[in-house]
Amino acid sequence: MTSHEDDDQFRLFVQRQWGPLLRTAYMLTGDRGTAEDLVQSALEKTHRRWGRLLRRDAPEVYVRRVMVNTAISWRRRRRPLEVPLLISDSASAPDPYGQVEERELLLVALRRLPPRTQAILTLRYLEDLSETDTANVLGCSVGAVKSQASRGLARLRAEFGSTALAPSHRLKEEPA
Repeated sequence: MTSHEDDDQFRLFVQRQWGPLLRTAYMLTGDRGTAEDLVQSALEKTHRRWGRLLRRDAPEVYVRRVMVNTAISWRRRRRPLEVPLLISDSASAPDPYGQVEERELLLVALRRLPPRTQAILTLRYLEDLSETDTANVLGCSVGAVKSQASRGLARLRAEFGSTALAPSHRLKEEPA
């Protein structure tokens, strides 16, 4: 395959996968601009190995693994400053934006989880990958995916109760 054909296939891959990759990146970073930077960085790293990835027929797995590893690396280097809310700040009155606020609080709680757990929850429940596919993307065992997903969900449930994880509050939203 020529370099020109590889470039055409890579462009097609980016066009097809940009939206799903951006959603995953947003869940990993919590910021649209940072998510776009993460996707671009992962795609740049993927492009370098594109010819070899096509032969193995697994570019989606590779680019997601690169995104997770890069996000974890960035998170280690750039610890965000958290501003604790006062109890009076978090009391919400019934309004039409209640679900949006709850989703934002859930995303903040997700960011407090360890990076690997955050990645597992994002891939399992946002990207709707199977446990096996999630394990392949992260390069770990299915058992590790199961246990970390269970622990991560338990921490989120403990913080929000069972109502915060009801179907009406799913994380499968487009980035803002």
